[in-house]
Amino acid sequence: MLALPVFLTGCFSDAQSGLPEAGYTLLDGSQHRTAELKGQVAVINFWATSCSTCVKEMPEIVATHRKFESQGLKTIAVAMSYDNPQYVAQFAASRGLPFSVAFDKTGEMANAFGPVQMTPTTFVVNRKGEIVKRYVGAPDFASLHELLGKLLAEQA
Repeated sequence: MLALPVFLTGCFSDAQSGLPEAGYTLLDGSQHRTAELKGQVAVINFWATSCSTCVKEMPEIVATHRKFESQGLKTIAVAMSYDNPQYVAQFAASRGLPFSVAFDKTGEMANAFGPVQMTPTTFVVNRKGEIVKRYVGAPDFASLHELLGKLLAEQA
């Protein structure tokens, strides 16, 4: 049998695809659906407290959110189903995460988005509700900021 090599890069497809329909619960217990994101530019970051790259990149996710929130950026950090809910809540509180933090208890979000199997995985969604970028691993934040600037300047 012929084995083909598999190469992973920091960012995958630029092809646009529709935002999958999925529900998620924020740490405050409120229930939401991905459909609520239509009309907004969003960053959806799948992460885990046990993922060293996730923990290392979180200050950059926070800085990105703060840089663009006044322009309407919506940021959601989705903790993976295998993470400990107490650790997720502690992490969010101790670092003062300024955006929505969801706990994907059932794995519905991760399954709807791929499924997401590696953390961190970050999706960028435009106002039309299309996924325009997927990063596996820490994003190149300079190019992410450039993309967000363009998307936020566009009208729905």
